[in-house]
Amino acid sequence: MTDFLLLAFIFLIAGVIAVPIASRLGLGSVLGYLIAGIVISPALAVLNVDVISIQHFAEFGVVMMLFLVGLELEPRTLWQMRARLLGLGGGQIGLTTLLVTAVAMALGQPWTIALAIGLVLALSSTAIVLQTLNERGLMKSDGGQSSFAVLLTQDIAVIPMLAFIPLLAMPELMGLGLGAEGAAHGAEAAHGDGHGGGHGDGHKADAGHGPGLSLVDGLNGWQTALVTLGAIGFVVLAGSFLTTPVFRFIASARLRELFTAAALMMVIGIALLMSLVGLSPALGTFLAGVVLANSSYRHELESDIDPFRGLLLGLFFMTVGAGINFGLLYANLVSILSLTIGLIVLKVGVLLLLAWLFKLRGGDKWLFSLGLAQAGEFGFVLLSFTVANQVIPQAIADQLLLVVALSMLLTPGLFIAYDRLIAPRYSGEAQEEREVDVPGDRKIIVAGAGRIGGLVNRILEAAGYETTAIDYNSHRLEIMERFGRRHYYGDATRPDLLAAAGIAEADLLIVTIDGREQINSVVHYVVQNYPDVHVMARAVDRDHVYELWSLGCRDIIRETYDSSLRMGRSAFEALGIDRSVAEDMVDHFRERDAEAMIAVADVYELGIVPHENEAYINRVKEIMETWEPQTRENMARIRSGATDT
Repeated sequence: MTDFLLLAFIFLIAGVIAVPIASRLGLGSVLGYLIAGIVISPALAVLNVDVISIQHFAEFGVVMMLFLVGLELEPRTLWQMRARLLGLGGGQIGLTTLLVTAVAMALGQPWTIALAIGLVLALSSTAIVLQTLNERGLMKSDGGQSSFAVLLTQDIAVIPMLAFIPLLAMPELMGLGLGAEGAAHGAEAAHGDGHGGGHGDGHKADAGHGPGLSLVDGLNGWQTALVTLGAIGFVVLAGSFLTTPVFRFIASARLRELFTAAALMMVIGIALLMSLVGLSPALGTFLAGVVLANSSYRHELESDIDPFRGLLLGLFFMTVGAGINFGLLYANLVSILSLTIGLIVLKVGVLLLLAWLFKLRGGDKWLFSLGLAQAGEFGFVLLSFTVANQVIPQAIADQLLLVVALSMLLTPGLFIAYDRLIAPRYSGEAQEEREVDVPGDRKIIVAGAGRIGGLVNRILEAAGYETTAIDYNSHRLEIMERFGRRHYYGDATRPDLLAAAGIAEADLLIVTIDGREQINSVVHYVVQNYPDVHVMARAVDRDHVYELWSLGCRDIIRETYDSSLRMGRSAFEALGIDRSVAEDMVDHFRERDAEAMIAVADVYELGIVPHENEAYINRVKEIMETWEPQTRENMARIRSGATDT
């Protein structure tokens, strides 16, 4: 237990120190984690830590990340991406594999080894690319969407690669003593002595593809296909019909930890099911995310899973940095650096060609090409798999592992080059495209879908606006769903849920939740952290208006104010005053009252009881001395003017 706590402490302190420094220098969090891993490598060597085992555990962050990505994609959107998935993704894998294979054969490798190398290096890093695109706000760009399409295709392609690679096995490797046991030992030594400064027992045979419990072992081809399709069908059907009642039942307890536990259970369960039928866990959870993209619990799921994803991805990036075999790197520095740079240049060339064919323009083609130029984390898995199946010799696999790790290490630098050298050249063009292509619809978030927020939301939707309405009452959401109205479950006072709902891109936030303190909490957080968002807030009473004003909100609606004004107008009409005159009298009252409210709000101090605030009391007295007589006189003039007419 002590060893585990010490290891966790080392990783956490490295990340906490390195990432803020890297972010402040404009290097991004990914490079910060990679550098942190390199720095702590000697300490891990002293502790004899198996970095690769930790890396396999941390790769679950990629699984969670693809689940969250799936939540952002409705099935309709995914279908619209089919051309990119098949064209860009399939083209990238095919062309890169072909060219890398040709280069490897030119360097003297047999075609079987060369082809295996081509398949391994054709993949890119889903973890680094998606994390960086999200951090820099580039995921929604044309280049970001194209990159995502290629990465998704690559994740799918890993499955047939795992089935195809054993067919390339070289019998002559058996003569080198690499039989079944020898190959397995070689796979474990892929990051062996000197790995990260000499720590760890090395790379295990694979990440979930080795011996273990399986639902398809011993089945023939068609039986395996049926079990696999059954697992996929179960995920789709369960996501469509079972998750909503299950989450509704859990939400009724109003305990956040239960919802978090259920969300983790679902993701882990799907990943386990996919592993049992020989599919990629990341692909399975992505599919589940797509199925749940229309769920009312989407934002709550995203906010609950996201912290775990961030921690595991950070750990994964640190293990990549810590896993560099510096002994082997120093011994073959020129050749390994040449191979790494050559791989990046080759992949950039392939990606630029595809960008041109698929009409990616301006900065998007460079974002697409530079972002996917590295090898990926699945390269570690596939290289171990090739050694275990006598496809690639151990010595070559060791060097390729370094090429994969170094290319990933250089990727944040490529993004920095894009940001500082390439993107500024196309900023004018990007602005012009935004002005032409971006629709005029505004992103609106309604926090609270009760008796006030629900009506406000209906008014906006009736006018054609799309809103994101969030409410913490699962029973209310169930009722709304029965009437065909769409809302999302979640506590809008939580910053992580607001982030999941898209507060960073919102134009308008309407706060109508119950509870004075809860309203204040949301308003204060958004005003302080998202000053460009227009905040409209519901006030419980007059004093609450002053509180919200002091918190920075300038669009405040008292929940009973307008109904009171309408009743006042009706009272005038009941007293025999003409309707139009009554409306003018009430309008004048509203204007004068608003002026008085602003004057008092300027001296209101949050946290001080109004009747103990001398400045507040004096201002109210001052206003009342002049406000009431003037208002009475003006309203009498409005009434008499109408009578004279």
